[in-house]
Amino acid sequence: QNDGYRTLSLSAHVGFDSLPDQLVKKSIKQGFCFNILCIGETGIGKSALMSSVFNTNFEDSPSTHFLPSVQLEAQTYELQESNVLLKLTIVNTVGFGDQVNKGDSYQPIVDYIDAQFEAYLEEELKIIRSLFSYHDTRIHVCLYFISPTARSLKTIDLLTMRSLDSKVNIIPIIGKADSISKTELQEFKNKIMSELVSNGIQIYQFPTDDETVSEINTIINGHLPFAVVGSMEKVKIGNKMVRARQYPWGIVKVEDESHCDTVKLRKILCTNMEDLREKTHAHYELYRCCRLKKSHVRDVGPESKPVSLQEVFEAKRLEFFLELERKEEEIKQQFVQRVKEKAAMLEEAEQQVQTKFEHLVLMHQEEELKLGEKKKVLDDEIAQFIEKKAITELIQSQASVSTLLVSLKR
Repeated sequence: QNDGYRTLSLSAHVGFDSLPDQLVKKSIKQGFCFNILCIGETGIGKSALMSSVFNTNFEDSPSTHFLPSVQLEAQTYELQESNVLLKLTIVNTVGFGDQVNKGDSYQPIVDYIDAQFEAYLEEELKIIRSLFSYHDTRIHVCLYFISPTARSLKTIDLLTMRSLDSKVNIIPIIGKADSISKTELQEFKNKIMSELVSNGIQIYQFPTDDETVSEINTIINGHLPFAVVGSMEKVKIGNKMVRARQYPWGIVKVEDESHCDTVKLRKILCTNMEDLREKTHAHYELYRCCRLKKSHVRDVGPESKPVSLQEVFEAKRLEFFLELERKEEEIKQQFVQRVKEKAAMLEEAEQQVQTKFEHLVLMHQEEELKLGEKKKVLDDEIAQFIEKKAITELIQSQASVSTLLVSLKR
C-alpha cells in the first residue's frame, strides 16, 4: 500500500509459482555457453590447467616460440554434466610474450575482445534477430597466467591487464606454482595484489551480496591470485589413482587444496559462472554505449526530450543523404575543374605546337632562298665554264689549221 499497490490474498491455488521451474526447463533445453580467455607465456601450463579444471583431456597442439605476433586460437567443446549441456569455448593466446618488442603484444587481444562485442552488437541491430540461437562468443572470464618468478609483475603483465580490465573479468593466476616454496608464494601473492592496486588495475571480485555464496566468496577473494598446478597424469598413492605431478622430492596433488588452488578455481568458476556472464554483459553495455555515441545516437534531444530510435535513424539517414549529395557535388566540381585545367593545358600545348610550326616554316623559307641564290651562282659558273670551253676549242681548232697549212707549204 505504501508503494501504491494493493495486496490481495488468493482464495485458491493459481499456479504461477511454477514459473521458476519453467525457466529452469527452458534453460536446460537451450543449454549454456561459457567462454574463457587464457593469457600467458608459452609453456606456462594453460592447456594443462583447463584440462584439470574441467576433468577433460582437451587436445592442444604444441605452439612455437617464433611467431611474429600474438595469435588467438579459439576451440569450442560441448560438455555435459547430468542433463546440463555446456558449450565451452577456450581462447588461447599463442606466442604471447615471445616477441622481442613486447610493447604491443596486448593489442591483438584487445582487438579480439572488441570484435566479439561488435559481432553481438551487429546481431542485436539486425531487423530479424536470432539471439535465442546465436552463439555468444563474448569472453566471460580472462584467466591471466603470471610467471612464478616470486619477484614482481612484469611490465607486459601490467600493460595487458590495464588494457583489459574495463573489457573483461580478469582473474590473476600464478602458473606452475609448485616451482616456488610456500613462503615465497604467499609473499608473491601479496606483492602482486599490492602492485595491482598501486597501478589502478581492476580485477574480478567474487560477489558477496548473495547470502548463499557470500561466505565462500569472501574467503576466496582473500586467496587471490590463485596458485595453480595442472596435470592430467595419474599417480598411484595408496590404493587410489589421483591426478598429480611426480618429482624426485615428492608428489604434488592437483586435487589437494593444501598443495594448490586448482580445486578452488574450479569451484569458484562454477559457483559464480552466471555472475561472470552478467558482468560480461555489463562490459558489453559499456562498449555498446561508446559505440553508439560515436555514431551520434542519443536517447535525448538537445532540450533533454526523449528521442525515439526511428527519429534518430531518420535524422541520420537525412544527414547521410545530405552528406552524400554534398560529396557528389564536390566530386562534380572537382571533375569540371580538372576538365577545365586539362583543356587549358591542351590549348597551351596546341599553341606551343603552332608557334613551333610557324617557326619551322620561316626557317624553311629562308633555306629555300639561300638554296636559290646558291643555284643561281652555280648556273652562272656553269655558263662561264661552257663559254671558256668553246673559246678554248676554237683556239685549238685554229691552231690545228695553221699547222696543217704550214705543212702543206713545205
